[in-house]
Amino acid sequence: MNDPIKILIADDNGDFAGLLNEILNKEEDMTVVGIAKDGLQTLELINILSPDIVVLDIIMPNLDGIGVLERLASVKNSTKPLFIMLSAIGQDAFVQKAITLGAEYYLVKPFDINILLKRIRQIHNEKNMSWFSNMIPDMEDARQDIIHDKSTEVQVTNFIRDAGIPAHMSGYQYLREAIILTLNNNNNIRSVTKALYPEVAEKFSTSPQKVERAIRNAIESAWLKGNTSYLDSIFGSSASFNKGRPSNSEFIAIVAERIKMSHRRRY
Repeated sequence: MNDPIKILIADDNGDFAGLLNEILNKEEDMTVVGIAKDGLQTLELINILSPDIVVLDIIMPNLDGIGVLERLASVKNSTKPLFIMLSAIGQDAFVQKAITLGAEYYLVKPFDINILLKRIRQIHNEKNMSWFSNMIPDMEDARQDIIHDKSTEVQVTNFIRDAGIPAHMSGYQYLREAIILTLNNNNNIRSVTKALYPEVAEKFSTSPQKVERAIRNAIESAWLKGNTSYLDSIFGSSASFNKGRPSNSEFIAIVAERIKMSHRRRY
């Protein structure tokens, strides 16, 4: 039997990193050799542990994921691991920058853990090829669906409630629906303005602009009056943009990611 694929997880969200560590270590052909909480620690552990693959979050303290790739790109004649980038941000500029710096794959949170497992094996087996730049996702992979049941709706409701968003706010219902739609079709989060807001607006007989503003107001209310310790435990440094508040798409993506990962943990 071949040696297991050595994986380093680099993500400052401790709960997410711990859950990912648990899932990856259950695979017979994979082993997590370390977990880094910021970009500088990532560089240090790469040097010490020589992982085959680094699952690297874009947004981290001290040095972000792009910074890690830039530092390694400047080092000549060294053996570098393969990189799978994770982020709640699906903007083309971030994706292109990561690819230019040598990343093999880029996953937008929330994602199907089975796709991550598949890509780890694929890029490890084809590590001598420039695989990502020529990769066309399978339609089955692109949907990344999750079963929509009552327990999922309860989880979404609990997240919003625990964040401190009052149920009487219109943004409460819009946000709840947006998260559920994202769980059922992750492509929605990649086109918030053109796809997600209009779909929510249609259900509630309002406009996409009103949906966007109401969700923004709900998130701002949570950061002003909500449970700050809870919010920090969920969003961590991902909320470092916009004076501590995540954008609408970041909030939706991160909550959906945590719910999706909790579903995967059952297996």
